[in-house]
Amino acid sequence: MKKRLAFLPLGAAALLLAACGSNDNTDTGSTDNDADLLAEIQEEGTLVVGTEGTYPPFTFHDASGELTGFDVEIAREIAERLGVEAEFLETQWDAMFAGLDAERFDMVANQVGINDERKESYEFSDPYITSTAVLVVAEDNDEIQSFDDLEGKLSAQSLTSNYAEMATSYGAELEGVEGFNQAIELLNSGRVDATINDNLTVLDFQQQRPDASIKVVDESGDAAQSGLLFRQGNETLVEAANEALAEMIEDGTYEEISNKWFGENVLE
Repeated sequence: MKKRLAFLPLGAAALLLAACGSNDNTDTGSTDNDADLLAEIQEEGTLVVGTEGTYPPFTFHDASGELTGFDVEIAREIAERLGVEAEFLETQWDAMFAGLDAERFDMVANQVGINDERKESYEFSDPYITSTAVLVVAEDNDEIQSFDDLEGKLSAQSLTSNYAEMATSYGAELEGVEGFNQAIELLNSGRVDATINDNLTVLDFQQQRPDASIKVVDESGDAAQSGLLFRQGNETLVEAANEALAEMIEDGTYEEISNKWFGENVLE
């Protein structure tokens, strides 16, 4: 595990920061703290990435047990362009933000939706995927036909996700889950009435499990964008990640990864 400045005693950390402040970095407009983090990542050769590992096709384990997925490949490519290797630490969605706050990760790659509330506390990269929210119910459920029908119903959601907020905005009660697969299990067992997730996840699930007894009954008209997540004060690292993303888009690497997992460019 990397050693981080935050783990030093408060007085020692303050002295070290003061010493670092003697360097002139006015040309970059960055703080000493974020400049140090990027430099430390490149010096140690490792970018620590937080992810679930239970959210196909974005971050999951394949039949051989290897961590893979769209987000995993995006993160690995960014790390390579920073001249380092990606090291993935897996955790539940609801612990993802706390893990980033505690400096267990340098970056989170896990379909984190960009919204104003999160931007108050965190830094986001430029968007790297666009999707829409869909409402999923059991195949034999004729009572729920649209988001408006969620009033008083039980929806399986990761409790700190955008989709949980969306479900409650329509009056649904929430059953907390660790990921999409668990939500579908609860749906199939009749323990919940519905779940909301992004259309790409549901599409992938239906392609992998064409016999699954679920159906999509409504789709949001608003497109949602996701970005890589960073702690505030790490602007230099964010800028480097954005440069890597832009290069990936420009040279066709992004589209190659997107086509592999979705058969189309999911940024447009």
